[in-house]
Amino acid sequence: KMMQNVHLAPEEDEDDLYSGYNDYNPIFDIEDLENDTGFQQAVRTSHGRRPPVTAKIPSTSASRPLGTAFGSRATLTSSMGRPTTGAIQDGVSRPMTAVLAAGYTKAAMRGSSFDPLGQARGPAPPLEMKNPDSSEEKIKQLEKKVNELVEESCIANSCGDLKLALEKAKEAGRKERALVRQRVQTSTPNNINIDLTYSVLLNLASQYAANEMYAEALNTYQVIVKNKMFSNGGILKVNMGNIYLKQQNYSKAIKFYRMALDQVPSVYKEMRINIMQNIGVAFIETGRYIDAIHSFEHIMSMSPNLKAGYNLILCYFATGDREQMKKAFQKLIAVPLEVDDDDKYISTNDDPHTNLLIEAIKNDSLRQMERERKSKAEEYIMTAAKLIAPVIETSFAAGYDWCVEVVKASHYVELANDLEINKATTYLRQKDFKQALETLKMLEKKDSRVKSAAATNLSFLYYLENDLAQASKYADLAVNSDRYNPAALTNKGNTVFANGDYEKAAEFYKEALRNDSSCTEALYNLGLTYKKLNRLDEALDCFLKLHAILRNSAEVLYQIANIYEMMEDPNQAIEWLMQMISIVPTDPKILAKLGKLYDNEGDKSQAFHYYYESYRYFPSNIEVIEWLGAYYIDTQSCEKAIEYFERAELILPTQVKWPLMVASCYRRSGNYQKALEKYKVIHRKFPENVECLRFLVRLCTDMGLKEVQEYVTKLKKVEKLKEIREQRIKSGRDGSARSRKEGNAGDNTGGTKGEKLSAKLKPLPGTNEPYESSSSKEIAAYIDPLGPQAERPKTAARKRTEEDVFADEELGDLLPE
Repeated sequence: KMMQNVHLAPEEDEDDLYSGYNDYNPIFDIEDLENDTGFQQAVRTSHGRRPPVTAKIPSTSASRPLGTAFGSRATLTSSMGRPTTGAIQDGVSRPMTAVLAAGYTKAAMRGSSFDPLGQARGPAPPLEMKNPDSSEEKIKQLEKKVNELVEESCIANSCGDLKLALEKAKEAGRKERALVRQRVQTSTPNNINIDLTYSVLLNLASQYAANEMYAEALNTYQVIVKNKMFSNGGILKVNMGNIYLKQQNYSKAIKFYRMALDQVPSVYKEMRINIMQNIGVAFIETGRYIDAIHSFEHIMSMSPNLKAGYNLILCYFATGDREQMKKAFQKLIAVPLEVDDDDKYISTNDDPHTNLLIEAIKNDSLRQMERERKSKAEEYIMTAAKLIAPVIETSFAAGYDWCVEVVKASHYVELANDLEINKATTYLRQKDFKQALETLKMLEKKDSRVKSAAATNLSFLYYLENDLAQASKYADLAVNSDRYNPAALTNKGNTVFANGDYEKAAEFYKEALRNDSSCTEALYNLGLTYKKLNRLDEALDCFLKLHAILRNSAEVLYQIANIYEMMEDPNQAIEWLMQMISIVPTDPKILAKLGKLYDNEGDKSQAFHYYYESYRYFPSNIEVIEWLGAYYIDTQSCEKAIEYFERAELILPTQVKWPLMVASCYRRSGNYQKALEKYKVIHRKFPENVECLRFLVRLCTDMGLKEVQEYVTKLKKVEKLKEIREQRIKSGRDGSARSRKEGNAGDNTGGTKGEKLSAKLKPLPGTNEPYESSSSKEIAAYIDPLGPQAERPKTAARKRTEEDVFADEELGDLLPE
């Protein structure tokens, strides 16, 4: 009955896994069990009550002996007549069917070779090739391309190429939209990759913001925020608030920050604190200090940090609340710094492994971050103390003392001494040198670092007061307290420099630079020292190095130009001065220097341009005025020269030279009436001036005026007085013929100092008598080289002589060296 529904497998299928299972085994015949004495005896005795060795269902993994009526043990095969896996049939063990994939087959029972890898079957069929033209494959490739473009955009942004980053982001956006359209056409919209769309839009908005295309960035953010499919899109309102803050639209920035704050879960405490800090900053920008105080107070109560504490002090300072300023300063001091102690980086034993570890971590990135955080904290505290100290008490000294006491009670103890030095510096700014000296002298008994800083400042003060002995004393004290203090070494070099020992000063400056290569003061002073020693190449090297550090320093550029001028390289000097003019375009001395250099090079037009610019910014420089006046005389524009000489007359009213130049310009331009009036004014102011009287006599003679005799009489009297004075001067000297000749030619303008003209200006047109010879003949014997008055041209312009050309060439010598 049990076997009625059993179907035997055909014998020719040798590879059938379950072949042989339907073979009938007589052991499983249960019809004659009632007549089997052995079985009945086993049931009645304890042998039948033994627990079975295996499970009730026969296993195919192992054979088990079974007792029979004859007491013998036979191997129990598997159900349905299948032989046990471990049984041996015909001398060959049948492999377990569970490991058929390893190469065990039915053929192994017939003596076939063991082939677990199936090498006898031949090579495996080739893999099925993907169809690149299928829509699904196209979608996958397009999605991969979009991801690559987003990554390339982010990499370009990190490298600083913002334009390329934006182009990649835009291309990613276009391909992502094409991807969405393709998915909608080929499958259901539910298969759209929302995360990819979110990342593409977010990257595009970020790149717009990085390129300062704020309107486009805001529109892109709006697309994300308004789409309900993006669950975390509301947080991006922080980014929108940042953009409005950059645009100085503070009301909208606050609005979006608050909306973002409502959407950020309370578990993200740090993000919420940052948003509130931005809200406080926006309130400060709008002048709503009370609202800003509420924000920063909340931050300091929930998660205190240095930025919030410092901003809170600023708000209370703006409102003028002294007590709250003190409380806020105490809160700022109490903010934990979370920086390890420096003792951690000091070796306490000779263990080489420990020393190597300390050397490895002494200046690693984490240590640098700690230093930066500590430096920032000290900067906040020092700035806050300097801000509130003058206002929290009746005097700034009492305010500083209160801040010092608070700092001493905190873990920023070392800042107390720095505050004391700042207190002395404040006294200096108030020009209270006595209090500054007393404050610094109190710090002399501190540790070496503070003592060195105090002595350095004391040396600086005494140096400014030109007390070189005290300056040198305190410079020595500063150097002895801290030999590695570059400021102390620089001050010591300054005192030695002031005493004229340039070689020794250079050694101190060099030592300061060895201790701190960025000490620009020492490098600048070293360059000046080399200039004093006439070691121009080394001085130039110093200033070029300094120019690499201080790119926009006008002092450094001037020194480089000056050295090139000393090296007789005017082209390089002009080039460096041009760089300097780009930084300080209104410096009249530099403009005048450029004018002089161009004048020396023979470029009169460029020289005039820079002299005129110098005059425009500073119209009181006599050298510039004189050059411009001479330039206009040289170009036959005497009318324009008059305004410059008149300005010189206003600046130096006691010098007769300038009104004489004005009168001479009137004569050269043919305006004899004005020239006559000007000479009369000069005569009234300088009645003993011989040249003025001579011009008056000749003008009156040419114009046929009756006053000519009066001026002739005065001229004779003045010349007589002049001769008497000359004789008195000569009586005390050795009366040799040569000295008498030089004495006669040395002064022909009168006896007073104001009547004498410069030797270089003497040959200038208009300064001397243009018609007279150098002899002292009578006026009646004078012959006008231009002919009678009736034949004289209206412009009164005369032919240039070699003497005039020589005079023009000498004008450059009047400019400052």
